[in-house]
Amino acid sequence: MDMPMGQRLGSLRQCYRPTSPADAGDGRQTSGEAIHPRAQAVMVAARFHGIELDPGEAISMGARGAPSAVALCEWAQNAGMWARAVRLRWRQLMHFVDDAGPVVLLLTDGSATLMVGGDSDRNAVLLRDPRALASEITVAVDELRLERVWSGEAVLLRAQRGQMTTDAPFTLSWLSRLVLQEKPSLRDIGLASLTLSFLTIFPPLLVMTVVDKVLTHHSYSTLLLLGTILAITTIYEAVLGYARRLIVMVVGARLDTKLNLHVFNRLLRLPLDYFERHPAGETMHKITQVYKVREFLTGKLLATFLDMITLAVLLPFLFYLNSSLAFVVLACSALIVLVVLAYLRPLQRVFSKVILAESEKASALGETVFGVKTVKSLALEPQRRMLWDARVAEAGKSRLAFGKLANWPQTIVNPIERFMSIGVVLVGAYIAIADKSGYAVGALFAFMMLSMRVAQPLAGLARLIENYEEVGAAISETASVLNRPLEYDALSRGLRPQLSGAIAFDDVSFTYGSTKIPALDRVSFAVPAGTMLGIVGRSGSGKSTLTRLLQGINRDYSGFVKIDGNDVREINLRHLRQSFGVVLQENFLFRGPICENIIAGRPGLTLSDAVRAARLAGAEEFIERMPNGYETLIEEGSPNLSGGQRQRLAIARALITDPRILILDEAMSALDPESEAVLNANLLRIAHGRTMIIVSHRLSSLVDCDQILVLESGKAVDIAPHRVLLERCGIYRQLWNQQNRHLGNQGPRHAQAS
Repeated sequence: MDMPMGQRLGSLRQCYRPTSPADAGDGRQTSGEAIHPRAQAVMVAARFHGIELDPGEAISMGARGAPSAVALCEWAQNAGMWARAVRLRWRQLMHFVDDAGPVVLLLTDGSATLMVGGDSDRNAVLLRDPRALASEITVAVDELRLERVWSGEAVLLRAQRGQMTTDAPFTLSWLSRLVLQEKPSLRDIGLASLTLSFLTIFPPLLVMTVVDKVLTHHSYSTLLLLGTILAITTIYEAVLGYARRLIVMVVGARLDTKLNLHVFNRLLRLPLDYFERHPAGETMHKITQVYKVREFLTGKLLATFLDMITLAVLLPFLFYLNSSLAFVVLACSALIVLVVLAYLRPLQRVFSKVILAESEKASALGETVFGVKTVKSLALEPQRRMLWDARVAEAGKSRLAFGKLANWPQTIVNPIERFMSIGVVLVGAYIAIADKSGYAVGALFAFMMLSMRVAQPLAGLARLIENYEEVGAAISETASVLNRPLEYDALSRGLRPQLSGAIAFDDVSFTYGSTKIPALDRVSFAVPAGTMLGIVGRSGSGKSTLTRLLQGINRDYSGFVKIDGNDVREINLRHLRQSFGVVLQENFLFRGPICENIIAGRPGLTLSDAVRAARLAGAEEFIERMPNGYETLIEEGSPNLSGGQRQRLAIARALITDPRILILDEAMSALDPESEAVLNANLLRIAHGRTMIIVSHRLSSLVDCDQILVLESGKAVDIAPHRVLLERCGIYRQLWNQQNRHLGNQGPRHAQAS
């Protein structure tokens, strides 16, 4: 390619016009929506490394304007890549010329380009339009022309090598590495502490000089000089101490931010069955223990570390002043350490009971708060109060037992600490009296002033061992949640096919871990895309389990669950779930406006999209009657909505993403007759163009289904339309007759007439 540089730059600028739906991405239209050029560039760079990013997330990012470098990095990191947002100069950019992948350059007009190489002879980089995938055309651009459209922002991408920091097990060593990431700040804190340690020597030296020189020789000039030095060092020490405390606060705030993000991300990546098996209150209690660990690392541990710096400076000076007294201080400190170590194991055993009692108490509290509607409606306050009293009493008893045991080492240590302060004075006085030179008095005063500064970190080091047991228990509690197997691999890797909705179960068996009876036993059936499939059966027949396997909630089954011929276990889990719309019997609505609840799955959508989904779900008529319409605030727990209204909003929320597969899992059971009539009237319109799975006990709501699957004790008994099942399936006919007794013997004939 040989064109003038001006034409090349013009071609480069032409590459970054707004992307139209027709030319977005790799030439495919994504639901008629455009992918932002910056997101498109990251997708192409990721594809170079063999990772396919989710185009649905790219569309959402573009709907909020030009994605920032940080947002692009988070998007890539969620897919399992290594990504960094950087600001480069031309010289640094040239270092990536021979790198093993493209570099995403974020241009000043909000678009992006890919640097795929360079020409060192002409001092130029080779750029490619991220959308021009059909060709290999690159544009050579020099430094001067690139700086006109590029401010230095770039995104570096590569495949992840080894274990990510966020995926490493949660341990004390992991937390320590997190703290060590603040090396510049820790270095500043260490230098400030070292300086302050040297400054602590000046006051005792001044006192010693005053006693030995000024008082002896009555020297006013020396006294004035010492006073001036003391004032200067005091002011400098105050300023330096303020700076050190400020840096410690900044480090603590950064660590809190990182821990908050890490803990929340790990929680979101835990599988659903964990939350189904563990009370929410217990989980929240264990998670909050992480902040005890953070306080230990940036509080007691850091303070002890800083005190040890002081000790390293002052201890040699104490030996210089009086080696005999220095040995007394060290011996007392060694005794304190031995006492603490002797009580370490008993304290550990007792504290384990405290942990168990506190977890039970948190579980009872969380269960009461989350189930307060049931508590109030059934007047269960006395029973819950009795349970809470028992949990509090048990926790208090355990705490008291731990406190009594922990009180003994403190009781034994106190006399030793007292001797370190008072006993040293007595021994020092004896040495001063025995000294005939008279110069030992000043040294005694200096030693007295410094000895407690030395004894304090030595005693603190001993107590640190005691505190570590509590911190170790807190780490174990938090790790019991955060170190569980994550959905990370399934969420970030796997196929992302364009699903149309053909479903097939091939000899599928599944058993929950808490039982030996299979929930699904060699189930096999298949339906084409666009089918309205009803699923019926008695309670415990495996209806909801079947939908859970489809959504990838449970993946340890035998056989094959396929969508459009793709094994569900091979499909990217986030992509799979975004292809589904799910409405449950009990649906949770977030606190906020109705509109935000409806478009929760696609935050880039607008009010008109919410109105369209609400109209399809039959929710428009009651929303418009509300005081603020779509801006009406839903309170926590949705007390201002009826059950039918909540259900219709949940259906609208499921439809907002235009899912290829829609699952209504007992969604009709919570509807009042009016809401059910409205939904049934819209059912065929909702099902148009997608596969719809309706799990219901009400067989009357399934008569229009193309196929109805009958389950019994985890087995697929039959699958056929309503009329056929009435003729040949005894189980279905029995269920139908039980629900339509008012029709007498006209049940089948009525069904056929319908």
